[in-house]
Amino acid sequence: MTYQTTVGSLTYRFADLKTLLAKASPARSGDSLAGLAAGSYEERMAAKIALADVPLRRFLDEALIPYEADEVTRLIIDSHDAAAFAPISHLTVGDFRDWLLLDSTDSRTLTAAAKGITPEMAAAVSKLMRNQDLILAAKKCRVVTRFRNTIGLPGHLSVRLQPNHPTDDVRGIAASMLDGLLYGSGDAVVGINPASDSQATLMQLWRMMDELRQRFDIPMQSCVLTHVTSQIQAIEAGAPIDLVFQSIAGTQKTNESFGIDLALLREAHAAALSLKRGTLGDNVMYFETGQGSALSAGGHHGVDQQTCEARAYAVAREFRPLLTNTVVGFIGPEYLYDGKQIIRAGLEDHFCAKLLGVPMGCDVCYTNHAEADQDDMDNLLTLLGAAGITFIMGIPGADDIMLNYQSTSFHDALYLRSTLGLKRAPEFDAWLAKMAITEASGQLRPIGRGHDLLRAF
Repeated sequence: MTYQTTVGSLTYRFADLKTLLAKASPARSGDSLAGLAAGSYEERMAAKIALADVPLRRFLDEALIPYEADEVTRLIIDSHDAAAFAPISHLTVGDFRDWLLLDSTDSRTLTAAAKGITPEMAAAVSKLMRNQDLILAAKKCRVVTRFRNTIGLPGHLSVRLQPNHPTDDVRGIAASMLDGLLYGSGDAVVGINPASDSQATLMQLWRMMDELRQRFDIPMQSCVLTHVTSQIQAIEAGAPIDLVFQSIAGTQKTNESFGIDLALLREAHAAALSLKRGTLGDNVMYFETGQGSALSAGGHHGVDQQTCEARAYAVAREFRPLLTNTVVGFIGPEYLYDGKQIIRAGLEDHFCAKLLGVPMGCDVCYTNHAEADQDDMDNLLTLLGAAGITFIMGIPGADDIMLNYQSTSFHDALYLRSTLGLKRAPEFDAWLAKMAITEASGQLRPIGRGHDLLRAF
């Protein structure tokens, strides 16, 4: 179906819905690299005007990637909840934006509608929204998950403690863990990106984290971010695995480039559930995503990178994860060129995921060859805090010495919590107070050499 609009004396035509979405996207280097971006500001605005008039129902009739060719498309269509969609089924994309911003569209209403919203609908409406719209609407979305603590409560912010080491040195990782815990970080997950894929090394990391957790009765969960097949094998070998991790994307072809499909994720989900390690809940998966992955893998099918990213959240939603994380600036300036593009992408990703009912965090980050700096990251961090981000990263000095990129530090989490009045996961907060790491107010206490955690190392 052709879409068109007339602006002044010019008529702009867009061959199909996929093209219309791409042309309506805010400028980013990845879409330009793929030849999908609007050729001018005027064409981009014309596409937005045309997109605003598209009925939401149209996204159920016109698949961007054919149903027969892509299992993610099949998942989106087959799992669509018609009853949840019914209250908004009469809206256009422009009407949908207006509805999202109404005061009467509250958290309860958005939760009820989530399973009726497809990723393409979420991506489409985000393209019509200013940054403040993305913040306001995302702030109203509530996605609460549980494993050993409760994540995503209103007014709370969790932190993934990321104690990476370039040689997987256990003492080095443990030192970073100690540093993070004493700064009150780690309530989202203690998650290690290993340098090695050696099963012996991975087992050592899982056991070290679990021994520390048990020794101090910490209400936390741990994860080693290796390939899902290695985690299934480790579960079979008796590893103390809390969360199963995998990078995911929004198309079958891209997921295949990661060595996964939905069947493998279902196997991993079932394996993690079988361990019954959660004490408060059974959200056992941890996913990471990022704009540009489908284009990088040649699996985008001519779909713009932000819409591909939103489709990844349909995959995440299927497995009820404890955490999902957009690693927003990690893929590099070929896909998000500068601080402005990274900030916009982070707000889009958070909004779309929360709208779909996915517990969303953000690795507020950039690579050293991007046209961005730490001031840009401070801006995105603060905006996401205002938008109700579920969790951020906590890395010593904000500098990951294994992955070699710039992220956020334990101090950044303290800043955000202090500035916006955000709390940690309640169970983790109680543990910090019990361990005399924090005052009753939640503020950090001075730690002496005789503290129990310091003696552990």
